[in-house]
Amino acid sequence: MSSQALSISLPRLERPAVNPWIIAVVVSMATFMEVMDTSIANVSLRNISGNLGAGANEGAWVLTSYLVANAVVMPISGWLASVFGRKRFYMSCVALFTVSSILCGLAPSLGWLLFFRVLQGFGGGGLAPSEQSILADTFAPAQRGMAFAVYGIAVVCAPAIGPTLGGWITDNYSWRWIFFINIPVGIVSLILSSWLVQDSPAAKKEHAQVWKTGGLRIDYVGFLLVTLGLGCMQVVLDKGQEDDWFGSHFIVFFSLISGVCLSGTLLWELFVAKEPVVDLPLLKRPSFLFTNILMFVVGFVLNSTTVMLPAFVQDLLGYNATNAGLILMGGGFSLMLVMPIAGMLVKRIQPKYLMAVGLLITAGAMFHLTGFNTHVSFAHVAWARVLQAVGLPLFFVPLNTLAYSGLPPGKSNNASALINLMRNLGGGVGISVAVTLLERRAQLHTDRLVTHLTPYDTAFQIRMQNLTHGFAAQGSGPVEAATRAAAAMFHSVQAQASMLAYLDVFKVMAVGCLLVVGLVLFLGRINLSAHTEPMGH
Repeated sequence: MSSQALSISLPRLERPAVNPWIIAVVVSMATFMEVMDTSIANVSLRNISGNLGAGANEGAWVLTSYLVANAVVMPISGWLASVFGRKRFYMSCVALFTVSSILCGLAPSLGWLLFFRVLQGFGGGGLAPSEQSILADTFAPAQRGMAFAVYGIAVVCAPAIGPTLGGWITDNYSWRWIFFINIPVGIVSLILSSWLVQDSPAAKKEHAQVWKTGGLRIDYVGFLLVTLGLGCMQVVLDKGQEDDWFGSHFIVFFSLISGVCLSGTLLWELFVAKEPVVDLPLLKRPSFLFTNILMFVVGFVLNSTTVMLPAFVQDLLGYNATNAGLILMGGGFSLMLVMPIAGMLVKRIQPKYLMAVGLLITAGAMFHLTGFNTHVSFAHVAWARVLQAVGLPLFFVPLNTLAYSGLPPGKSNNASALINLMRNLGGGVGISVAVTLLERRAQLHTDRLVTHLTPYDTAFQIRMQNLTHGFAAQGSGPVEAATRAAAAMFHSVQAQASMLAYLDVFKVMAVGCLLVVGLVLFLGRINLSAHTEPMGH
């Protein structure tokens, strides 16, 4: 894509009767609730499985079922908003999410819980695209950066707070309350949305045009292809490492279905469907295509590191669930501080330059993590997360601003659906890549370290003698002391191998961020003066 300036001409529309910042806060409430729910159950799976008489693997489907349903609804949410009306569709999603949260908390068995989680995923999948579309149509171009900063606080802070809150609730009350806490937020969100949120003229016109030209025309083939393709992909991402990826017939089968259906979706939606459920032609716009690719990167980095850091301190430093969650809290607070700053900067500095700086800071933070060891302090890890959190808003806010720049009127619903789909897919792929890389590198480092555990290695002999004498001094007999020494040595090797594997994962993420900087620089320049024209709701 050339780097010459893109002049964006946006129509002057009627200003909203309600202060747009109030609307931003209202829609961000539901965002926070939905995004947090994707992570809050992570630390409660053991309790859920035990309480409902399920195994650990079955309990993991509490997460998978939600993500699958979320992935299915997200790409078609723009079409659904056009058919039913954006405000009506948005409020229906909030209502479905809230009611299904109640049902999840009351579930008498794992089967019912999974069914209610699917319903919850359907409701949650339509929230983020609708909310971003509402923000894009509510705010003037000059204010969009700050608006997306407010929205971004909810998106990036919720996964940080979720594990800590979920662990504390489960430890002190019951896992059922991790679902019940959605009830008051959902009710307040519904009431405020009913009073304050309105459809933009472009959204109303698009809705009227849909029904004027024939009403509810359902692209059944496209809907089926999207559902199967994304649903099977999410299953592959969630279960791949556990089932040894393509060494498993289960994974191969679901991968083939996903590949065929997603390929069929591209052909059907672009060349055959008269009323496509996914607005793929939007990706023909180079700037929109690049921003979607970069949104995939946002999800990849944010979700993978949000999973890896708590796992690191729990596996190697012996932290409990609450303290592991607290590691992420400092980053959440720094995000709240930096997001508004990024919103102000995006009005004065070219978005692609801000994004490059954000990626460089994030890469630096990831390289900083590669210097960790098994004796690293709580404060050191927490500050590393803070440093990483400083870079993400400088990437996230201008990326959202750039994505909605120059879109045709009435297309913000469809654009939001694709953007949020890419963020979620990036998160799923990021977690799967990180977990797989961690497991494989740990095995490799274990094999390498074990080669040094021989009677001919002087350091090994000295270490074994010291351990044996130590256990003997504690009262163990000669045989028992030798056995305990061997077990302690093997445990030390596993810890060191895991440590090295985590460092490898952090290093790969850092290099990935640096490589993406080159892609960012290919983005076009935006005429910032065009962003001073008012645009209403």
